Amino acid sequence: MFGTAIVTPFNRNGDINFEEFGKLIEFQIENGVNAIIVCGTTGESATLSSKEKEKLIDFCVKKVNKRIPVIAGIGSNNTKEVLNNEKIVENLGIDGLLVVTPYYNKTTQDGLFNHFKVIAENTKLPIILYNVPSRTGIDITPDTYLKLSKIQNIVATKEACGDISKILKIRNLCNDNLEVYSGNDDQIIPVLSLGGSGVISVLSNIKPKFTVQMLKEYWNGNIKKASNMQIEASKLIELLFKEVNPIPIKEALNIMGFECGNPRLPLVKCSNNLKNKLKLILEI
Repeated sequence: MFGTAIVTPFNRNGDINFEEFGKLIEFQIENGVNAIIVCGTTGESATLSSKEKEKLIDFCVKKVNKRIPVIAGIGSNNTKEVLNNEKIVENLGIDGLLVVTPYYNKTTQDGLFNHFKVIAENTKLPIILYNVPSRTGIDITPDTYLKLSKIQNIVATKEACGDISKILKIRNLCNDNLEVYSGNDDQIIPVLSLGGSGVISVLSNIKPKFTVQMLKEYWNGNIKKASNMQIEASKLIELLFKEVNPIPIKEALNIMGFECGNPRLPLVKCSNNLKNKLKLILEI
């Protein structure tokens, strides 16, 4: 799977710009991305209200119209809230769930296992775990992954720990019982080399065709070309994470002519220094 963690565009009033969101969805599909992840970190889920999330997911499902899978981020640090979110989005016709680790509470590994177990038991939809310790303050260990991989509808993880050695351990323990998607754009090819199944990407918001081609080159056996593409994109990827995601990616989309607006507070708009660097590298 090569999925895009899609941004949520806002208008000048700070409300969701649904017209522009539709354009972003079409841009992704036209350029070969085979899944859209809505209401993830890049979609600023932390500052969207429950009603906004519902409207955004509903719009995305209807716009995509079954052309590719739509995966909805429903994570929270409150298990009960996740279960409530689960019920809402199931009725919207989504294809899968992305569930981040419960941030701030910083539960134990046993707590993590039970959190995800309860969520999985209350849906028939496939679940992708989302591990991003730099944001949440908590990390799923390989041993916990092994336990979670035995739950039938926990099918994959978006792993954004940045630790390739850890991904090797996960692959060794879980084998084909748990697919691993790279959660870091600078590690797409390294993760694939360890048997990873794809990427849930920020980069592909602005470079969907390039990102898709990089994965296809790898899967077609053109390892050197895929590796060179990863290296070629490294400077742009570095800039996209110079300031907190999704600040740079929204600015890059704005530079490209989309109307994504600014992030919601407490995130702020891109600095002029980074904006100029993005303009230069995007050659606009």
